[in-house]
Amino acid sequence: MMARQPHVDGHYNNLSLNSLGGIGSSASFRAPFQILFSSEKVNQSSSPLKIRRRSISFSLAVGGGCKRVAVMASSGYGQDGVCKDIKTKNFLRHVESLANIPCGAGKISQLNAVILGEALASEENDLVFPSEDFSRQALIPSPQKYLEMYKRSIEDPAGFWSDIASQFYWKEKWGQEVVSENLDVRKGNIKIEWFKGGITNICYNCLDRNIEAGLGDKIAIYWEGNEPGFDSTLTYSQLLEQVCQLANYLKDVGVKKGDAVIIYLPMLSELPITMLACARIGAVHSAVFAGFSAESLSQRIMDCKAKAVITCNAVKRGPKTIYLKDIVDAALTECSKNGISVDVCLTYENKLALTRENTKWQEGRDIWWQDVVPKYPTTCEVEWVDAEDPLFLLYTSGSTGKPKGVLHTTGGYMVYTATTFKYAFDYKPSDVYWCTADCGWITGHSYVTYGPMLNGATSVVYEGAPNYPDPGRCWDIVDKYKVTIFYTAPTLVRSLMRDSNEYVTRYSRKSLRVLGSVGEPINPSAWRWFFNVVGDARCPISDTWWQTETGGFMITPLPGAWPQKPGSATFPFFGVQPVIVDEKGVEIEGECNGYLCIKNSWPGAFRTLYGDHERYETTYFKPFPGYYFSGDGCSRDKDGYHWLTGRVDDVINVSGHRIGTAEVESALVSHPQCAEAAVVGVEHEVKGQGIYAFVTLVEGVPYSEELRKDLILSVRKQIGAFAAPDKIHWAPGLPKTRSGKIMRRILRKIASRQLDELGDTSTLADPGVVDELIALADS
Repeated sequence: MMARQPHVDGHYNNLSLNSLGGIGSSASFRAPFQILFSSEKVNQSSSPLKIRRRSISFSLAVGGGCKRVAVMASSGYGQDGVCKDIKTKNFLRHVESLANIPCGAGKISQLNAVILGEALASEENDLVFPSEDFSRQALIPSPQKYLEMYKRSIEDPAGFWSDIASQFYWKEKWGQEVVSENLDVRKGNIKIEWFKGGITNICYNCLDRNIEAGLGDKIAIYWEGNEPGFDSTLTYSQLLEQVCQLANYLKDVGVKKGDAVIIYLPMLSELPITMLACARIGAVHSAVFAGFSAESLSQRIMDCKAKAVITCNAVKRGPKTIYLKDIVDAALTECSKNGISVDVCLTYENKLALTRENTKWQEGRDIWWQDVVPKYPTTCEVEWVDAEDPLFLLYTSGSTGKPKGVLHTTGGYMVYTATTFKYAFDYKPSDVYWCTADCGWITGHSYVTYGPMLNGATSVVYEGAPNYPDPGRCWDIVDKYKVTIFYTAPTLVRSLMRDSNEYVTRYSRKSLRVLGSVGEPINPSAWRWFFNVVGDARCPISDTWWQTETGGFMITPLPGAWPQKPGSATFPFFGVQPVIVDEKGVEIEGECNGYLCIKNSWPGAFRTLYGDHERYETTYFKPFPGYYFSGDGCSRDKDGYHWLTGRVDDVINVSGHRIGTAEVESALVSHPQCAEAAVVGVEHEVKGQGIYAFVTLVEGVPYSEELRKDLILSVRKQIGAFAAPDKIHWAPGLPKTRSGKIMRRILRKIASRQLDELGDTSTLADPGVVDELIALADS
């Protein structure tokens, strides 16, 4: 979850301590801060905030001295001081609790990088309030503003999204029907369409529209190389020129509207340039993370029958050189064996990693980017496309079967990514934004390239590893570019927690104002470290839940709008109706846990799996007819906050108890000597499934039987005996992709001793960690 900031417009109808998520006693908070609520009035003379109206005061005990703070209860009361009810309909039943949550200001208990958090139950009871200053300036400054907008987005989705879409450029406006959908397989084929008939172009809206608005000289991209000291910048005007040159080249080699182009590039500026160039001419780009194996790459090339492949010869990530062109060569050879030939392989010469003289070459197919692209004109006509024309394919891989080609179309995706970026990060034109994700994943599509540029934002693009040449590199970059919004993955946060806080605190980080988390549920102790150490307890955290398939954020805090609970994704974004259902597909009300589904469509939803609509319907819509099934487990607490428990296949059924892996992992990581944990289920002859935990210890802590027992006891205390791990597997490291995603598929195979079924490990940041884990399997 993320740090949010509700505001002085909070309602306080029938306020009771029970409505505050368990807060109200000193036991709920750790030193040096305690929040103690009282019912006395605070007048102008006694309140530092100079509040005249009815208020609730609380004391912040700071190291033994108390500071009186007043929390204002404004719009929930009439002038006579009588509470006004907010009338809500059924669809608001799980967000209306916002109207009863207080707002205020305050820190949460400090935390050392080694002592990684507190008991999960206590953490869930904490509320982290926004400051009054932050909320006053926020785009969504209060629960009431959110409720007003959310209510309209559900009651009148066509009107709500049409108003937002009208802020972008459309060559022709969409037809009378804004949205057409069927999410119920019992009523026919699944169909989602938004703004159909509307003619637009996302590249034009990212670049030309901003330049016409006077942003031509604004920095679009700060590029930071792997090696400190190597950097460059592109203004919006310069970016458009380079996009047009590449677009003209692609047209010249025969790439047309609807043709697929495979992009296999590292985080150079040329990666977003290539995405935008494809979009400008109506080509469908398919970015493949530059770490996938030749086999994985060839599967994607063959599936979409790519017209061209765009890559670079090599990249340095940290001290390691990765020879990307060699991987592409092997993939294209495999394609040829299967009757698929690609005539164009445009290759960018990345001189800092490898010279062209040392690059393997196939004459007639391979072309150096620098030899041809700069020769083309710096203007290029736009290919205007329908809102429902394809924009990109992004393949997601499973443990079995061929990759799934998630297809996103143009208009709805454009409107949704722009809007989610704007509100979830409380974006201001003066912000400098850095998302650490690779454009080979959906986060890089939506929140490195399209979302920021549609808002005219300045973004940092970083080529290298986040801990190179030392664990302070991220904060060095933050200070260098005065980054204000920092969006990263929990895995990176936990990795940096293992190192001394000094790597963080040696840098100012004063520019930061909003933090963000993406990719998996963030355990409360990591959330707290991120909030306290990185953000100095002053930056809200946008803990976003969404998927490749959703295109953009679905459940997320909005900075300034409401209090946060460490580890909770909080409430749904505009237009999103999350429901929790049981095994039979029956919606569960109130406090509960179950399967997370979405009712009705949203503009950013994917439209199909490329070439396999039947698989699309079977995977996402048949499990619970009438809903989009996310595949994730979720719990909702008594205040309506959502807590993601991980993939359903990451929910372990132990003797009838459904236990989320994230919950067990959080309990393990709360132990002061545990740096990171990953939990999987294994077959158990008595319990059905057992809990198998891979545990990485804090640097310098030795493995011991005593510590093993201590870790198990920690889980027993925090969750219960039924959740105690059956096996603690010591892990010097965990198998992760270079973007930080833990490959749980590999962990399941190791835990089950299915070592001959490990599958492709080429995408791992450190493939050697797999052998280390196997060697420690029986220790």
